[in-house]
Amino acid sequence: MHLIYSLLWFLALPFVVLRLLWRARRQPAYLQNVAERFGRYRNRLPAPVIWIHAVSVGETRAAEPLIRALLERWPRHSIVLTHMTPTGRETSRSLFGQEPRVVRCYLPYDLRWFCDRFLNHFRPTAGIIMETELWPTLLSRCRTMGIPVILANARLSERSANRYARWPELTRRMLAPLAAIGCQTDADRERLERLGARTARTTGNLKFDVLPPDAMLALSKRFRSRCGGRPVILAASTREGEEALILKSFAGLAPSNALLAIVPRHPQRFDAVAALISDHGLALQRRSEDESVRPSTRVWLGDTMGEMFAYYAAADLSLIGGSWLPHGGQNPIEACAVGTPILLGPHTFNFEEVARQAIECGAAWRASDVDSGMRRAIALLSDPVALDEASEAGRRFAAAHRGATDRTLDLIGSVLSAADRPSTIKPDYLAAS
Repeated sequence: MHLIYSLLWFLALPFVVLRLLWRARRQPAYLQNVAERFGRYRNRLPAPVIWIHAVSVGETRAAEPLIRALLERWPRHSIVLTHMTPTGRETSRSLFGQEPRVVRCYLPYDLRWFCDRFLNHFRPTAGIIMETELWPTLLSRCRTMGIPVILANARLSERSANRYARWPELTRRMLAPLAAIGCQTDADRERLERLGARTARTTGNLKFDVLPPDAMLALSKRFRSRCGGRPVILAASTREGEEALILKSFAGLAPSNALLAIVPRHPQRFDAVAALISDHGLALQRRSEDESVRPSTRVWLGDTMGEMFAYYAAADLSLIGGSWLPHGGQNPIEACAVGTPILLGPHTFNFEEVARQAIECGAAWRASDVDSGMRRAIALLSDPVALDEASEAGRRFAAAHRGATDRTLDLIGSVLSAADRPSTIKPDYLAAS
C-alpha cells in the first residue's frame, strides 16, 4: 500500500507543481521559497531542534502558546516551524519574527528523497504535528531515523474518520509511528482509537489558551470608535459562496444604521468579495484604507491579516463563517474569549464539540440558514440584556477550558526526556544536502 502511495505521489508531482503555479495566480507568495517544498533549505539552527508543523493560519495561531511554552521550558532548544501555505508562514512571521530561536519554512512534499533532505538538514530531536496533518512517508522516515513524533491538539470529525476508515492499512501506518497523541476532546480520542491509535489521551484544545493581545484589544477600541456608535454585525472568516448569501440577507433585512463587517477567511479573495459587495449595491469601505467609517457605508471589508481578535472585540455579535454552507465551520473560540455573542449556521462538523458547548452555555445560538441567522442578529441588536448575558457566558466558557498547553507540555516532556540526544539520521548520501 505504501509503495502504491509513493508511486501515485511521484506520478502526481508534475500536476502538484502546476497547481502551485495556478494558486500563485491569485496569491503570488506561492512562488516564493519553492525549493523548500522539495527539501532544499538555507536556514540552519543550532542543535537540539524541535520541529513543529502547523499547516496554515489556524494551526499556527493554535500553536502560539505551545511554542512560547516550549521556548521557556527548553531554553537550549531551537524550533523549526513548517507550513504548507504562505498565509500560515506569514502568520508565524508576525508572531515569532523577532525570536532568533524560531525559523520557518515549508514542509516538503511527501516523497522519501524530499523527507530525508528535510530531516537531515534540521536533524530534529522530536516532531510535533498540529491537529491532523499526517503524511505517511514523512512519519515512516521519522520512525526509521529514530525521531519521535507527537500529534498535538488532534481533532478528527466523524466525516474525516469515515474517510480514513476507507483506507485502514494506510491509516494504521500513519498512526503507528506516533509516539503520543494529545486530543482536543474525548470524542476525537475515541475516533482516533477506533482507527487504530494506541497512544492517545485527551489534553484539551490549545486554542482556548490563545489570549487576545493587548495591541488587538486597543485596536478594537479604535475600530469601534471609527464605526461612530453604529451597531456592528460581524461576518467572520467567511468562505466562498457564503458572502453572497450574507450580503443579500443583510441588504434585505438590516436597518439602515447597521454596519456589516465582513472578513473573508482567505486573503486572496479580498478583491473578489469587494466586487461582490459592489454588485449587491452596498456602499463599501475597506479596513486597509485606515479611515473612519462613513455614515453612508453599509459594508466594512476586513481586508487585513492578523486582526481577528480586534474585529471580534469591536462587533456587537458575529456570524461565524464556514458554517452557513457545508464547509464545516470556523473556530468560535476567539469570539468567546473577547465576549462576542455568536450565531452559528447548521454546518459545524469541524468544531462540533466546541459549537455544542458554546450553545449549551448560552454563548451562541444556532440558526438553520443565513436569513434566520440575520433575523436573529437584528433582533439581538435590540436586546442588550441578551447580548450582555451571552458575552459573559462566552468569557466564562473560554476561561473554563484553558490549560491545554500545560497538559500538552507534559505529554511532550515525556517524549523529549527519552529523545533528547543527538539524532542518528541516515542515509549519509543525503546528510550533506
